[in-house]
Amino acid sequence: MAKTERRVEDLVGDGEEMADALSAVLAVADEKGTVSWGDVSDDLSSGEWGRLIESGLLVDADGDGFVLDDPEGVREALSEAEPAESEEKDLSWSRRDKLAGLGVLLLFLAYSQQGLRDVIAGDGINLVLGPLNATLPFHVVVLILALATGLWTAVLQDNMMDTSIMSDYQETQQEFKEKIEEAKERGDDERVKELRQEQMEEMDLGVFKAQFRPMVWIMLLTIPVFLWIYWMVLDGHVIETGTAMVLPLVGEVSTWQTAVVGPIQLWLVWYFVCSLSFSQIMRKALNVQVSPTGT
Repeated sequence: MAKTERRVEDLVGDGEEMADALSAVLAVADEKGTVSWGDVSDDLSSGEWGRLIESGLLVDADGDGFVLDDPEGVREALSEAEPAESEEKDLSWSRRDKLAGLGVLLLFLAYSQQGLRDVIAGDGINLVLGPLNATLPFHVVVLILALATGLWTAVLQDNMMDTSIMSDYQETQQEFKEKIEEAKERGDDERVKELRQEQMEEMDLGVFKAQFRPMVWIMLLTIPVFLWIYWMVLDGHVIETGTAMVLPLVGEVSTWQTAVVGPIQLWLVWYFVCSLSFSQIMRKALNVQVSPTGT
C-alpha cells in the first residue's frame, strides 16, 4: 500500500492531468477488470499511458491488456493526493508603476533633446542641486549624488524585489528540463512535445515585468541625477577649477571631458566608480539579496 501511495503521489505531483489519467484507467479497470490502450485513448495521451506503465501501477495481464497492480491502493491514494498547484502571485503593475515607467521614458528622451534637457536639468533639477554645487567642488557633489543614488537603489531593491519569483521560475524550468530528458531516454516523443509546450506556457512575461518593476523606480531618481551631471559637463555649465585629479593608471586629468578610458570621459568614469562602489556598500550594509534565492 505504501509503495502504491508513493507512486501515485509522484505522478499526481506532476499536475492534475496525471490524476485525471489515473482516474480514467481506474474507472475502466473497475468496469472491465483489464485495461487496454483503446479503452482509454480518448481520455489520456500515449505519453501519460506510457508513464502509468513505467511507474509499475499498470502491469501486463499476460497479453489480455493491463491490470492495476493495486486498485484499492490507487483509489485510496487518489482520494488523498492533491495535484501540485503553483502559488499565484500578483505580478501586475499598478497605475503608479505605469506612470513611473512613462516618467522614465520622458527622462530618457531628454538625453537626445537639448531643449528638453535644459528644461528638466537646468530649470528643474538645478534649482535643488545648484546651491550644493556652488558650495562644494564638483567632484564632491558627484560623490554625494552617487551616495544618495546608491542608498536609494539598495532600499528599493530590499523592499520591492521579490527574488523568490525568479527562484521559483528557475526551479520550474529545471524540473521541465529533467522531465524532458527522462522522456527522451525512454523514447517518448509525444511526451517530450507536451512538456516543451507546457514549458513555453510557463515562460510568463509577468515574471520579468515583476522583476523590472523596482528598476523603474530606481531609474526615476538615478536618471535625473545622471541627466543633471550630463547637462553640467557636456553643455558647459560646470566651472573647471584647474585642479587636476590623479587617477590610477591614467595620471593627472585636468578637465571633466578628458577621455580617460578609450572614448569614455572623466566625468562618466568618476560617477560610475562612485555609484557602483556605494551601491555595493549599501547592499552589504542592508543585507540586500538581488539574486534568486537558492542560487
